[in-house]
Amino acid sequence: MFIPVIILILVFLLIAIRQVGGYTFRIWQIMLAGAVAVLLLGQITPQAALSAIDADVMLFLFGMFVIGAAVQESGYLSSISHRIFVKAKNPDQFLFLLILVMGIFSAILMNDTIAVIGTPLVIALACAWGIDRKGALLALCFAITIGSVATPIGNPQNFLIASFADLGDAFTPFLVYLGIPTFINLIIAWLIVRTFYPPASGCSPPLQPEPIRDTSLARLTALSLAIILVLIGFRIVGGIVGYNPLPLMVIALAGAIPILLLSPRRGELIRKVDWYTLIFFAALFVLMQSVFDTGFFQSVIDIQTVTSVPVIMVVSVVISQFISNVPFVALFQPLIIQQGMSIQAMLALAAGSTIAGNLTILGAASNVIVIQNAERCGVTLTFLEFFKIGLPLTVLNVIVYTVFLSF
Repeated sequence: MFIPVIILILVFLLIAIRQVGGYTFRIWQIMLAGAVAVLLLGQITPQAALSAIDADVMLFLFGMFVIGAAVQESGYLSSISHRIFVKAKNPDQFLFLLILVMGIFSAILMNDTIAVIGTPLVIALACAWGIDRKGALLALCFAITIGSVATPIGNPQNFLIASFADLGDAFTPFLVYLGIPTFINLIIAWLIVRTFYPPASGCSPPLQPEPIRDTSLARLTALSLAIILVLIGFRIVGGIVGYNPLPLMVIALAGAIPILLLSPRRGELIRKVDWYTLIFFAALFVLMQSVFDTGFFQSVIDIQTVTSVPVIMVVSVVISQFISNVPFVALFQPLIIQQGMSIQAMLALAAGSTIAGNLTILGAASNVIVIQNAERCGVTLTFLEFFKIGLPLTVLNVIVYTVFLSF
């Protein structure tokens, strides 16, 4: 019986259109409905559904979301960003720093976190520098998408791949294979954005650093980020010398512990955790397990034809436009792992599914977050405005990553 496959197709269709009648569905609602459907129709048992939910992934995301909430509420990241951006001497330098800094932040704190925090900050700074706000928002979208490619904690799909594939300490292969092409692609994004939205000349406002809103919480946030960076270093060193690498989930939870134990605002911060995304992932695991158990895709997909880096890159970019990148990776990566493919192939899946977010608004959840938050500030990006810049950028991104992963 292929009932889970039919449900999966319906879920993908709803994710693509998002709207039925006058009601707009959110992605987590669609995925949850799919998981509930396979449970109610007996396509997966409750015990199997619980077993399918990967606790490591859920705890990792929870820890990162706690840190993200603290970073946002304390004003710590905004303050650091202002201190960096004030060094810019003209709007063109500001745009370059914007893309570089947001890309680096995304690699450490996950793209969705920076999408939430960065949108109002970027709009305010763009107005101060006399830069077109749409151009600044596009720069933010492209920066957090590209920047998140470089580490296994940069986005959820990278974490899924790092959790299930044999990549050693994960950070080393991601940085070795994807670090340089990611930096090159950030520069390409800057060049393309400034071509379509040229920065104004002769504008250099005296930007003052934004004050931290909660000093106590900011100190704990700084401690949390320091713990994450130190533990990442331990994981990399441990992988080099042959010790079992520290689980990524432990790194995220260790970073969240100071905030959860010492902050008097812990209850507020827990409420601000992105619980909808956690629901999405739990439902995703259940639905994909029921689909995988049918054996349908194992029988109809000739995985041997999707083994080379260029093919994986293109397939990842295209299919992610229709079903979003995280569901695509969850569905596709078990087939690749079963074939014992190379590290380059797995990293091509990570890079391709991630930069799919540069092609269209719907290619990444972080794009949707940026645009929804921007609309609250009175700025709107249309599908075509995004696509006309995203298309040439994505083509160049694919070429750069393909070249580096192939040779």
